[in-house]
Amino acid sequence: MNYETITVRPLAGALGAEIGGVDLREPLSNRAWSEIHHAFLDHLAIYVRDQELGPADMLRFARHFAEPADYPFVEGMPGFPQIFELRKEPDQKENVGGAWHSDTTYLERPPIGTMLYAREVPAFGGDTMVANQYLAYETLSAGMQAMLDGLVGIYSAGMRRDGGRSGRAENKHMKMRDTDNAESYVAEHPVVRTHPETGKKALYVNTRHTVRFKDMTDEESRPLIDFLQAHCTRPEFTARLRWQKGTIGIWDNRCCQHFAINDYHGQRRVLWRLPVGAELPV
Repeated sequence: MNYETITVRPLAGALGAEIGGVDLREPLSNRAWSEIHHAFLDHLAIYVRDQELGPADMLRFARHFAEPADYPFVEGMPGFPQIFELRKEPDQKENVGGAWHSDTTYLERPPIGTMLYAREVPAFGGDTMVANQYLAYETLSAGMQAMLDGLVGIYSAGMRRDGGRSGRAENKHMKMRDTDNAESYVAEHPVVRTHPETGKKALYVNTRHTVRFKDMTDEESRPLIDFLQAHCTRPEFTARLRWQKGTIGIWDNRCCQHFAINDYHGQRRVLWRLPVGAELPV
């Protein structure tokens, strides 16, 4: 695509792009939105630097992609219940999102995207990794693809495959809710999902929430889940975002995993988080 109203600078060969030439405090023209949307589909994760935004600005930008969605376990901001803080204080050792995953796959209709806006960042560290799940699927052998096509995963918000639980220690400075009911959040989704806009297939498995495969035991499922997680986050499938204050980003949960790196102990990091869209994986 020839971009006329924005600039697009790829972050890595696998995915990710930095968008320039827009002020998100102002309404987007149809042409600008069309170009941003194209960059989103093409690069899977896009970021805009140096934005001075309020919650209403964030919501307006999000609605170009889809209607904002709800997150079940954290209270939102007053007047903006779907936006909440991801906050790590200097006294914390654990962070939120410190494992490869796609967000809230335990919901029947997970968000199509996750939008983050950096309000306060550490002097160093606190980057986020993203991984291209199209490439993860495409680089599997034909035999493995044939086995995975049609396989259904069981996804849970309760006891996780990586050993943690919802309502865990890294959330202690956030206003949690309904964590006692985490075990009730269970969904079934295809292990290989087809993106409704691009028509491409992507792996949809992660050790944080995929607990087993349908009609298989935990013991039978575990080696394959572990293999797929290691495969789908190979270095050549990834990119790394270095947050700056005023950076807003969104990644496509339908074809992208992410990982919040926990390497900034003793420093404060505050991001606003907004789930975008709710869609049944197919």
